[in-house]
Amino acid sequence: MVPFPFHFCALSLPHTHIHYNLVGVDTIIPMASFTLFHLFIAIILHVFLAATPIFSVSEQLSSSTIPTRFLDFAKKPETFDWMVNIRRKIHEYPELLYEEFKTSELIRIELDKLGISYKHPVAGTGVIGYIGTRKPPFVALRADMDALPMQEMVEWEHKSKVPGKMHACGHDAHVTMVLGAANILKQHEKEIQGTVVLVFQPAEEGGAGAKKVIEAGALKDVGAIFGLHVAPNIRVGEVGSRSGTLMAASGFFEATINGKGGHAAIPQHSIDPILAASNVIVSLQHLVSRESDPLDSQVVTVAKFQGGDAFNVIPDSVTIGGTFRAFSKESFLQLRHRIEQVIVAQAAVQRCNATVNFLEGEKPFYPATINDGKLHKHFQTVAGTLLGASKVIEVPPMMGAEDYSFYQEVIPGYFFWLGMQNASNERLHSLHSPFFTVNEDALPYGAALHASLAATYLLKHQNVVPFVEAMYNDEL
Repeated sequence: MVPFPFHFCALSLPHTHIHYNLVGVDTIIPMASFTLFHLFIAIILHVFLAATPIFSVSEQLSSSTIPTRFLDFAKKPETFDWMVNIRRKIHEYPELLYEEFKTSELIRIELDKLGISYKHPVAGTGVIGYIGTRKPPFVALRADMDALPMQEMVEWEHKSKVPGKMHACGHDAHVTMVLGAANILKQHEKEIQGTVVLVFQPAEEGGAGAKKVIEAGALKDVGAIFGLHVAPNIRVGEVGSRSGTLMAASGFFEATINGKGGHAAIPQHSIDPILAASNVIVSLQHLVSRESDPLDSQVVTVAKFQGGDAFNVIPDSVTIGGTFRAFSKESFLQLRHRIEQVIVAQAAVQRCNATVNFLEGEKPFYPATINDGKLHKHFQTVAGTLLGASKVIEVPPMMGAEDYSFYQEVIPGYFFWLGMQNASNERLHSLHSPFFTVNEDALPYGAALHASLAATYLLKHQNVVPFVEAMYNDEL
């Protein structure tokens, strides 16, 4: 820490002259010309400056140079190749929620190589790393680790080697970029004024791993957390986000509608649960179109319908399931209440009975992802310096959901989209597609942004450094 160059240092030389430094300028006054007036002025200035807290110059200078320095480091061929190699290793062995054992092991191996300390296990398979002083302020960077239960359809050298499992949401890239940020930050650890907490989190895909990380106490004393997600529809070298609500709150439901089975040729002897379920589905759509404010976005989607197996047999029961989304907590809870009411009542109209399960034990409700306003300004400044102001895009809210929102419920958080689309504007497949691919040219940008957001946050929030008392030296 370099103190602001207002200091006063008097040196008692062999009674021939007095040497002092004021406003960074060395001054020597012959003893003969040094009067009580000079001494009076010097004492007044010393008292004033000693009582005034001064910020460090290094903070002001570093905040503007860190992003470009870090991006240059991330783009070095050896750093880029290292990140690509890690990403491809993770991609070849995808693991589902709370089963991320190989991924967790790979992370710990890389942290060991970098000389970064960590805690494990956290929330099952999670890893929490630490860079810096291990003292306040604390800031966190988050990466999710889990894959999806789907078969990869992309034919390439590093295709998933695990049948029925695939990194189709870019979490392999997310882990890689936080490791890349860790590499950058470790190289500059002596410059870090505080602690960067690396959060490698399990089970984002429906398992609410973030909630378990919080419950494990891993974010104690952390003042802010940053996270990102790769975006196939934003160009490489660009980012998108917004202040306030970015993504919706999300929940799931499953309902069993029970009737009385029978032969399809004599339906009067049956109580048809398929007809009842059909009416339920239509009625659920009215919750958004007829009951909600058109300016308050909400979604109810039934995506699961399981009935009988034969063409000429009415089944005893039908199971339906789906998801519901809303931006506000009030609207979300109202949807939950009305979904249960409509299913039970509409089933009763068709002489059936229904039970509704919101699966909160296995698929907890996700809160809305709401970005902190102050962190939004910080993000705009850092990303604008690193990429250029025109590359920082404000995006509209979307009805997708992220368990990152659990972090934002307890500490200020900021989440953003990292572009992957190449310069030719070749259309990439969407998230959760079996044809999804990662444009690895985005990796240096994500790593440098993570590292820059963390390092500049710490500089901005380090404690005010009081003026250090002037030291008098006797050179006799």
